Amino acid sequence: MKIQKFILSAVLMTQPLVVLAVEAASEARLDEVAAKGRMVMPFNLEQTMHVFSKTKQGGVQQVIAKDPSNKAQISLIKEHLGKIYTDFNAQNYSDPEKIHGADMPGLIALQNAKPEELSLQYQDLSNGAEITYTAKKTELITAIHQWFDAQLSDHARHSTMHRTHHMRHMQQEK
Repeated sequence: MKIQKFILSAVLMTQPLVVLAVEAASEARLDEVAAKGRMVMPFNLEQTMHVFSKTKQGGVQQVIAKDPSNKAQISLIKEHLGKIYTDFNAQNYSDPEKIHGADMPGLIALQNAKPEELSLQYQDLSNGAEITYTAKKTELITAIHQWFDAQLSDHARHSTMHRTHHMRHMQQEK
């Protein structure tokens, strides 16, 4: 038990190092993205958190309510990620483009991916929802990682790279 607590403490202490690996956008850019995000995302950014976990085959994007009892925000998160999942399966990435711009890293590769090259899986969570992105081509996996990094930068006030979640997925893929 002591070893597990030590490992958990070590992981939590290194978490800020992982987050710092992606440089936050300027304050002006963060304000711009937050304003555009309010027009696309129905949930309150201050009451939610975007969590990005890179994996060997792509990654996992979560949006979770900071307060797990906030049913209204959780419902809005599920509604939005469900829409994103449907849109992305139809190769419609217009919502991220509205928020981040057409030159968002990784976006063009995702838009151009053939359905058999990129698999998406939606899942409800008790405190939000998640989409898992799985690809086989190295270029597309790289694009997913670049896209996650761009979101981490642009949503720096409301996002994190969840290292323990990331490590769990990496272990499952071995």
